Amino acid sequence: MGTDPDWNEETTPGRFAGNTVIVTGAGSGIGRATALRIAKEGGRVVAVDISSPRLDSLLAENPELDLVPVAADLSTPEAAARVVAAAGNRIDGLANVAGIMDRFEPIHEVDDATWERVFEVNVKSIMRLTREVVPLMLRSGSGSVVNISSEAGLRGSAAGVAYTASKHAVNGITRNCAVMYGKTGLRFNAVAPGATITNIEAPMDSVHAQQVLGPLMAANIPTPATAAQLAASITFLLSKDGTNLNGAILPSDAGWSAI
Repeated sequence: MGTDPDWNEETTPGRFAGNTVIVTGAGSGIGRATALRIAKEGGRVVAVDISSPRLDSLLAENPELDLVPVAADLSTPEAAARVVAAAGNRIDGLANVAGIMDRFEPIHEVDDATWERVFEVNVKSIMRLTREVVPLMLRSGSGSVVNISSEAGLRGSAAGVAYTASKHAVNGITRNCAVMYGKTGLRFNAVAPGATITNIEAPMDSVHAQQVLGPLMAANIPTPATAAQLAASITFLLSKDGTNLNGAILPSDAGWSAI
């Protein structure tokens, strides 16, 4: 199994016209591809990233697009309020893309610092930013939130214990919010990427993981997708094309989850 080698991104003009969408991790990889796809389709994008130089590059390379940069470390308590302030009085969509990987440590090897850092970025930052965004969406009676889960949120053989647990938590946040706000006009879904070509570091430093997970991953992982292919899945759920989808965890993994 693998991705379609002949696939090319085809934007839908006006799909996000008049919409303001927050995209985290917008300086690189899946976040950057998602921010660009939304902006090319007419949206105003609040592009959030921890790196100011990456945001500067994004804007310099795309001066024709409506991109509002916010350099922020989402693991800090004050960051969410700054992001929402930059967005203004109406937020139509939120793509929680920013995240970090672990080093594939099993539970007998993981230390507290790794566990806490992974959960701070992958889980608590989503909670804080979504908590700030939801009241504005409730006020307008509509809104779409897409969280980035992972193949590790669907199985136990795709990462270390910290990352795996964090992405299962993302799925729980997504489903709980879908239930809590399902009758208010808000939708909450997640995309679970498989192998994707990005700059996220994922070193398999653990010898134990190399012995246990290495053969499983070598045998089962499909050809890595491009960031633009993941952006296509994310923007589908964010847009009105995702109508009637709420609480879904969408595997965008070239069939890895079906094995």
